[in-house]
This record gives sequence, C-alpha cells and structure tokens, in this order.
Amino acid sequence: MEKKRLALRKLMEAVEKEILRKPDKKTLDRLSLLAGFQSWEDFQEALHGE
Repeated sequence: MEKKRLALRKLMEAVEKEILRKPDKKTLDRLSLLAGFQSWEDFQEALHGE
C-alpha cells in the first residue's frame, strides 16, 4: 500500500510540474491565433496598450 502512495505522489508531482511550466512561444502564438491575433506579441500589445 505504501508503494502505491509513493507512486501516486510522484505522479502527482510530475503532473503539477508540467501544469506550472510556462508554455513555449509556438504554443502562445497558436493561442493568439485563436483569439484573432497574428502572434503572441500582437496579442500582448493589444492587451497592454503598448
């Protein structure tokens, strides 16, 4: 039973680490396209008014 708990804890730590990881530029650019912008930089400019 203890081995299962340890395995589950390690799995949860790996999942949490992956969730908290910052997405790469390619992913951010694709998300920006869904929002109607050409790139992540264009989205940031529109969002922050630069």
